Amino acid sequence: MDLGEKLFELRKSKNLTQDEVAEKLKVTRQTISKWETNQSTPDFDKIIPLCELFEIGVEELLTGKKPKEYYDEAVDTDNLQEKVLTKQEAKEKSAKVVSSSIFIYIGSIAFLMVAILVQHANLIVSSSIFLLLIGWATARIIKNYMSMPKFEKTKEEKKQEKIIKQINGIISSICVGIYFIVSFITMAWHITWIIFIINSLICQVVKLIFMLKEEEEDGE
Repeated sequence: MDLGEKLFELRKSKNLTQDEVAEKLKVTRQTISKWETNQSTPDFDKIIPLCELFEIGVEELLTGKKPKEYYDEAVDTDNLQEKVLTKQEAKEKSAKVVSSSIFIYIGSIAFLMVAILVQHANLIVSSSIFLLLIGWATARIIKNYMSMPKFEKTKEEKKQEKIIKQINGIISSICVGIYFIVSFITMAWHITWIIFIINSLICQVVKLIFMLKEEEEDGE
C-alpha cells in the first residue's frame, strides 16, 4: 500500500472528510486530494500532525508497519520493541493508577487518624509516614499524566474536561472555606491542613468517575 492509499484508508477509518482533514492540518482540500492520489506528498512539517490526527506512529505512516513490526525486522539484533498505547489502553491504565492512588490517599488518612487518635503514636513519626504515603500517591498520579501519550481530544472529551474543571473548582472553593472556618473555630491549624489532602482526594475521585463512565460508554 503506497502513502496515498494509506492516507485515504486512515481518513476513512476516522470517518473524516477531506475538508475536515484539511481544516485540522491548515491546508486546502485540494492538497489532501493530491496526497491521497499520489500527485504530491505531505511536507515534512505535516508528518507529525498527520500522525497525531490518525493516532499512529511515524513508522506506520511512512512504512505501513506498526512500530513493533518495524523494530523487530530492522534492528532485531538490539532486541528493541516499542509499546504504543492506544487511546483506550491509555484510559484504562490511567484509571488504574488514579484508583490505586486514591486507595493510598484514603489509607494514609485512616493510618494517621488511628495512629494519633487511637494508638497515641508519636506525632512526628506518624505525620512523616503519612506524608510519605501522600507523596507516593501524588507522584504516581503526576508520573501517569506526564507519561500518557497525547491524543487529539474529541469535542465530547473537551466538554467533559471543562465540566471536571468546573466541578473541582467548586469543590476546592468549598474546601478552602471549610478550612478557614474550622481552623478559626478550633484553632487547630496544625491538623486542619488535612482538609487540603481530602480536597485532592475528592478531585481525583471526580476524575476517576468520569474516566470510568467514559470507558463504559466506549465499551458499549
